Amino acid sequence: MSSFDRLTIKGFKSIQELVDFDLKRLNVLIGANGAGKSNFIEFFRMISAMMKPEGLKEFIAGSADTFLFGGPKLTPCIEVKMCFGQNGYDFELAPTIDGFFLINNEKRHHFPLSATRNLGSGNFSPQLLNDKEGEGFHSKHNPSWHTYNAITSWKIYHFHDTSKEAGMRRYNDQAHNKVLFMDGSNIAPFLLNVKQTCPDAYSEMINALRLVIPFFDDFLLEPNSNEKLRLNWRQKGLKDYPMRPTLLSDGSIRFVCLAAALLQPELPSTIIIDEPELGLHPGALAILAELIEDASRRTQVIISTQSPALIDHFAINDVIVVSRKNGASTFKRLDEKDFNVWLEEYSVGELWTKDVITGGPVHE
Repeated sequence: MSSFDRLTIKGFKSIQELVDFDLKRLNVLIGANGAGKSNFIEFFRMISAMMKPEGLKEFIAGSADTFLFGGPKLTPCIEVKMCFGQNGYDFELAPTIDGFFLINNEKRHHFPLSATRNLGSGNFSPQLLNDKEGEGFHSKHNPSWHTYNAITSWKIYHFHDTSKEAGMRRYNDQAHNKVLFMDGSNIAPFLLNVKQTCPDAYSEMINALRLVIPFFDDFLLEPNSNEKLRLNWRQKGLKDYPMRPTLLSDGSIRFVCLAAALLQPELPSTIIIDEPELGLHPGALAILAELIEDASRRTQVIISTQSPALIDHFAINDVIVVSRKNGASTFKRLDEKDFNVWLEEYSVGELWTKDVITGGPVHE
């Protein structure tokens, strides 16, 4: 699967201009509240939605103007350029009177051959989807195949809702087991499938959980008569007494989902996780960072965080500082040579809290 190598965004929400920005195997976004980290992740959600029939319309929901930096008077359209290995995909999004987007100047590139194919303008769904239905699309020599598969393989996770009503704590259909849902609501069926099809990966997940939740022994993944199951589990020393998912703390059940996402046997082309540190004990952050590092050796990982304790565990070159300047988000990847002297005495997280790595709240 082609990696997502380079990105240009102009005019999307708080991102006025981000040009030819390099994305590496591991990308750790840090920044103050409102700097634009969430908007960067929202961009990935929008592109993912585009790859479904009528998906862009459903995602925008008649509010196109709110996606334009400074509104339609300042930003007439959103411009996007993406590079996936040797392949590129460009387009513009122009707002309509009724609050949706038209896709204009859609192009597909193949860089070694300097080959560009114009896919057209004035469409509510990408013409790339029409390519998908064409003869020869599934050939690995087809640039459209590489681009489509790279985008549709993205997985964006947001495990924030751990309330009693959250899907991760309730019964779920056993059939919903192939991929982990964005909110982790099908975590029990997903884990059962991993246990049955890839026991080594399941064992890795259990071992990681035992490091963070010392009293945890294993899950009891047993469907009921309606072929539904929930995240029942077993506590060490109480093997004959099943525990319900409601007895897992918010941080514990969130870590279950994180471990499942990062240790899943068939990784997506890019994993994107918003604020994975929420509710986790500082000791758990070291294990989480190790899982993130390990996943980045097998696929591309993008995370957004505000935790100095978490970024302590990463190389400074992995860190991207998101700031605001004149109302617009800026993105800067840090370079170790700029902080060599400081790193002799301080960690990356300490440099962040001391504002040596700038990017705190900005008063405009």
